[in-house]
Amino acid sequence: MQQRQNLHYLRLIEHEMPKLVAFRKPFVPPTSETPLVVRSISYGGEEHPVTVKRALTVAVSQLPLKDKSAIYKFRLLAGVRWTPTPPKDSGIKLGENAEHGYVKISCEDFPEPAMNLKWVSDRLDDLINEANNDSDRFKDIPVDRRHLEARAAKAKKGKLKRDIAGGVGRYASPPSIKDFPKSWLPDRPRMSSGTEPVHR
Repeated sequence: MQQRQNLHYLRLIEHEMPKLVAFRKPFVPPTSETPLVVRSISYGGEEHPVTVKRALTVAVSQLPLKDKSAIYKFRLLAGVRWTPTPPKDSGIKLGENAEHGYVKISCEDFPEPAMNLKWVSDRLDDLINEANNDSDRFKDIPVDRRHLEARAAKAKKGKLKRDIAGGVGRYASPPSIKDFPKSWLPDRPRMSSGTEPVHR
């Protein structure tokens, strides 16, 4: 029985595989018109819950954002999905279109891969439309980088070059009263020889 199966597949390789040459297409590298990278996981036809997952990665500099304030707002809205370097599993080389960082959105909530990809694509479109909306630019809100600092601290990759109220080049540690500018601190009441404090 095993030998018969082997002979069957050998015949397929010998007679059917050459016919696939008709479907061969030359590789065309992606252009700036197709900046999206979509990743999926396959287990060679075996059933697995993660095979429905779709992850989309794109360089922010290649998105149709109209100006620098739209790029800033996009990074702000993307939150933890934005990183200055491409994700390791994205298939994008380090430094490729890295001017404004990268955004990665993934979904595995729906039963079909196409539904997950549609959800991810719709969320990217929503982010782009909202970033290009001029009603509020959120210029007074800083970009939250805590997720990057937490990742660096977890990997123990050197010191985090932060500047939180005067603290430069420290490891990720919660700010204390020493980190606040002295002009913000109230005057400490001096204690006299009695028990009541003396205010200036």
